[in-house]
Amino acid sequence: MNKKAQEMGLKDTHFVTPHGLDETEHYTTAYELAKIADYALNIDKIAEVVRTKTYTVTINNYTKTIRNTNELLGNLYGVNGVKTGFTNGAGRCLVTSVKRKGFDIITVVLGADTKNIRTKDSISLIEYVYSNYELVNLEELINEEYEKWSKVNKKRISVYKGLEDSVDFKLCEYEYKIYPIKKEDIKNIQIEVENIKTYFEAPVYINTQIAYISVKIKDVELMNIKILTSQNIERKGIKDYLLECLSVII
Repeated sequence: MNKKAQEMGLKDTHFVTPHGLDETEHYTTAYELAKIADYALNIDKIAEVVRTKTYTVTINNYTKTIRNTNELLGNLYGVNGVKTGFTNGAGRCLVTSVKRKGFDIITVVLGADTKNIRTKDSISLIEYVYSNYELVNLEELINEEYEKWSKVNKKRISVYKGLEDSVDFKLCEYEYKIYPIKKEDIKNIQIEVENIKTYFEAPVYINTQIAYISVKIKDVELMNIKILTSQNIERKGIKDYLLECLSVII
């Protein structure tokens, strides 16, 4: 479990027991519990189990219906998991997964004194997010800005002493294509392209950085996306210069 936590990049999670009961040096955080839940929900069987309200099992010819202890499941729009919890040290806990109109969130409440408090706090968190945040298609905005920059810079980026006079370029992959942004901050999205270099001397190698796109929200940078060369351009040799001279003469 600790090895898996390291693989997931969890820095504030450490396991001592597999059952989760209180133990010194057995801990995690609300944020990292959300990351664990997000990872688990990508496993089909886990996602199926945590969204199931009731299930009937038969053991030794005895039939019993077991019920999910997640009090929000089936009672609050969009809830599809994940897990309740309680120990004397942790208090009443609830990790909740919600999906509304393609907008997925995970909330985590820890240390509540009662089940009623953890329920109210979870509902407050969920409704706050959906009331105040909106999914924004950053990919569309980034591509629009990139196309504008491409048209202007296609002929401006020159190569000296190269077999080609100009270089083709590409936009690197980036992390956030759809991103939740506070509704009042949508007008503060800033997408700007900054040139690093517009002049090269051959040879020019593929994946050389030309520029970058900065994506900011209220002057806080969310992403920095590189624009790279998409080809190798070799340096002209004596033979190439001779052929150029001959073509001029002819």
